[in-house]
Amino acid sequence: MLSHKKSLDILKRTNALLEGHFVLSSGLHSSKYIQCAKLLSYPYQAQLICKSLANKIKNNFKKIDLILAPAMGGIIIGYEIGKLLKKETIFCERVNGKFTLRRGFEIQQNSKVLIIEDVITTGKSSNECVKLIKKAKAKLVGFAAIIDRSTKKNLKIEKKIISHLKIDVPTYKFNQLPNELKSIPITTPGSRFIK
Repeated sequence: MLSHKKSLDILKRTNALLEGHFVLSSGLHSSKYIQCAKLLSYPYQAQLICKSLANKIKNNFKKIDLILAPAMGGIIIGYEIGKLLKKETIFCERVNGKFTLRRGFEIQQNSKVLIIEDVITTGKSSNECVKLIKKAKAKLVGFAAIIDRSTKKNLKIEKKIISHLKIDVPTYKFNQLPNELKSIPITTPGSRFIK
């Protein structure tokens, strides 16, 4: 298993974990920003984290038939974990704002499905994936992610999340910024609202 410190070092080295003053896609402000696509753009670095996550998944979920990843963020991590676990891996993508299976992908009835994401914050995308699993009359095994940055207050998932790292990313409304953030120029990262 990769230690928490080594994992954070990899995230910082690949610019997947940034520190500063950010406006997140939610509109909230934070001193941290996570963009796993940056980690995954260095496959030889990401491989260490993926192997560690795959081992955690094996230890927590005894039977998986299929891995389902939401596009875009989950596609690469889903593929890598599917390769390590030797499991079929598919992805869903948004069509008119709703997750849909396309490209000939399907979920077999009664199959045991694991949902994989890069980062879970509220679980909104994961819960949209659950609808596809229910529609197929398959069984949700659980959720996995490279990073779980959810809090009890904002999480909309009831099952346990298996993650490589749990990272606390404090967020603030603009009128409640701590003094240390007020003095740092704002950066607006994110991809949710990019057209």
